[in-house]
Amino acid sequence: MTSEVDIVVIGGGIAGLSAALTSARLGRRTALVTGGLVGGQLVSIEKIEGVPGFPDGVPGYDLCPMTQEQSAAAGVEFLNAAADSLAPDGERWSVTSAEGDVVARAVVIATGSTISKLGVPGEDRLVGKGVSQCASCDAPLLRNRTTVVVGGGDSGMQEALTLAEHVGKVVLLERGDALRGQASYRDRVSSHPKIELRFGAVVAEILGDDAVRALRIENGGAESELATDAVFAFPGLVPNADLVRELATLDASGHVAVDAALRTSARGVCAAGNVRAGSSNRAAGAMGDGAAAATTLDRYLASGEWRRDERN
Repeated sequence: MTSEVDIVVIGGGIAGLSAALTSARLGRRTALVTGGLVGGQLVSIEKIEGVPGFPDGVPGYDLCPMTQEQSAAAGVEFLNAAADSLAPDGERWSVTSAEGDVVARAVVIATGSTISKLGVPGEDRLVGKGVSQCASCDAPLLRNRTTVVVGGGDSGMQEALTLAEHVGKVVLLERGDALRGQASYRDRVSSHPKIELRFGAVVAEILGDDAVRALRIENGGAESELATDAVFAFPGLVPNADLVRELATLDASGHVAVDAALRTSARGVCAAGNVRAGSSNRAAGAMGDGAAAATTLDRYLASGEWRRDERN
């Protein structure tokens, strides 16, 4: 079955949800191809900070369903599957998925990013046996134990703070010489009595037979073992841009290049959230991106003009 809509949003994270909600509220018939998991990475985050209206933070598993309900109430059509392909169809765009196909006049790419792997021996073999990327899921199972977080950016610091509420000790490893990300996280991590910081540390191997028992660490040419019961890796993010790799310009890091109005080089296609170049990698920023992209496409559909600013 094929649906015909004004705007199709690809990606069910907070950027995609925001884009779909805004598009529907602007009166555009809208479909959202969710990727199979509404909320994306935010669903596993226990407390998202910096979102206006939530001074004490908000769990991702609350924020995303609330936005989904708003979107559905506004008339968004949900396809709970991944987009298999995106292709031009005359002056429109065709999207295929296991839940059905969509033909749209315009598209928002909001496919987000994926947490990159460490790429070291033992990592894949021990997934689910001490290798994890969800502190809110696994922290209660690690009460009073020692855990390691790899990565001193926002995601790594958030995970360290979540773990510290349950475990006995968190060792946060950062390959650089300082924590990265928001100052509020840096201050709390640096002063937390359960969190130990180690800089210049690179994980070379994850050790263990049936479960994680230690990490082999390289630091300044020296090697050592760090005993741990679990490791949470957050070394960086990889944009999920494969769907548009042959359709729109990507930057050197693989993000979708956009102008100030979030227009890509493909006519009628905007990009929002972590997948686009220059993203803030913040939930609040992704929400703003989604609304801005939908507004840009609403104006495009009204005027028929696609005046991309090539300076961005």
